[in-house]
This record gives sequence, structure tokens and C-alpha cells, in this order.
Amino acid sequence: MSELILVRHGQASFGKDSYDKLSELGIEQVRALARHWEATGERFDHVYSGDLLRQRETAAELLHLVGGQPTESQINPALNEYNGDPLIQVYLQQHAANEGFNPLPAWPVKEEGLFQKLFEGATAHWITNGLSPQADHHGFEYWQDFKNRVYGAMDQLMAQHNRGSRILVSTSGGVIAMAMQRVLQFPDERVIATNWMVHNSSVTRIKYGNGKMSLTQFNALPHLEHVERQAMITYR
Repeated sequence: MSELILVRHGQASFGKDSYDKLSELGIEQVRALARHWEATGERFDHVYSGDLLRQRETAAELLHLVGGQPTESQINPALNEYNGDPLIQVYLQQHAANEGFNPLPAWPVKEEGLFQKLFEGATAHWITNGLSPQADHHGFEYWQDFKNRVYGAMDQLMAQHNRGSRILVSTSGGVIAMAMQRVLQFPDERVIATNWMVHNSSVTRIKYGNGKMSLTQFNALPHLEHVERQAMITYR
């Protein structure tokens, strides 16, 4: 059996000029994971990431655990997170006023709790094809298109690497949740609920081979379980 080891990127820089960059805490979370794997003797045959900066920065902290001493992760944009901003922008225009957001919040939303509530409202409509983007909603991706690219990325990796390969994948919470659906076949609503559960720098493992896939670990944080590091656990 071969294995996909999916790592969610470390904490990103919410509320900063660019979200797509690890925060100082995010870097420390991933370095703690690297130290844990060094201590337990974990090694990998290949490393992949999307092309988002936070994903590539996470992979960079783990490169020394990959055979062949790669200088960077292999990039596959299909491993990118979906773009939440246009989803929320469409939601604000088409649904938010009828769902208790009155007056409408100004964009961009900097308050984390409010952002999460809007995000949840937007994704509820997104998975049922209830958002209708306009020409100015750049980066909007339909739910089915997101599902298709994640499924396709998984199929490509599993077809390319077998015979006991261990593939490290630095990606994001939505991709990990969709990968879970690919294995466990739960409904779309559970993908979004699972997405909210995925911790920064957490580890999810999928075994595959002989036409079968099995989930063996989800959202694990062995590197942050010690009492002195539990304050480092984050969702966003």
C-alpha cells in the first residue's frame, strides 16, 4: 500500500495586507511538526504543494524529510484552496441582507468572527449552486469544478506513485475535506463542516492501492499535544 500524507498549511496572516503568507506562529507550527517527524523517523518519497505561498512555505519547512533532497515542492495548482473572497462578495450582494446581515458589512471584512459567519453563509449557498457570479467576481469557482479538480489531483498522484510510495502533500483545509469525501463518500454538506474542523499544520493520512482507499488518520496534531504547545493550536 502507498500513502498520501496531507498537511494543512500553518496559520496564515488573516487581517494583514496579504492573507497568503504564514504568520510567525504558522511557521513555528510547521517547524514543530518537522521536529516531531525527525524524532519519529518519518521520511517521504516525494513532496507536492499547490502554488499558494502559504502552501509552498509549509512544504519548504518539511523538505529535509523528503528523499532525494529536493530544493522545492513539486507544484500542482489543483491542490490550491478554493478562493473564499468572491464567494463572500457574491453572498453579500445576493443573500446576506435576507439572512440577518443588515446593514451589510463593509468589504473587506477584518473581524474574524464576522468573517467566519459570512463564510459559512456563502458556502451553504455555494454547494447548492446558489451563488451567481458576475463578471467582476474574479476567481470565482463553482463547487463542482472545485470537486472535480481535487478528485483529479488525487487520482493523478495515486496513479503516478504506487508500490509503497509515501507522498507528502502541503495543501489547505478545503482540499483536505474534499479528499476525505473522495475516500469516505459523505455528502457535500459534510465537506464544508469538515473544512471548518481542520487545524493548521494538522496531518491526515490516506492509504491506497489495489483500487482501494482508506482513511487512517485525520486532523492529527501530535506535534502540538504537549501541554506547553497546546496554545499553538489554531483553525485560522
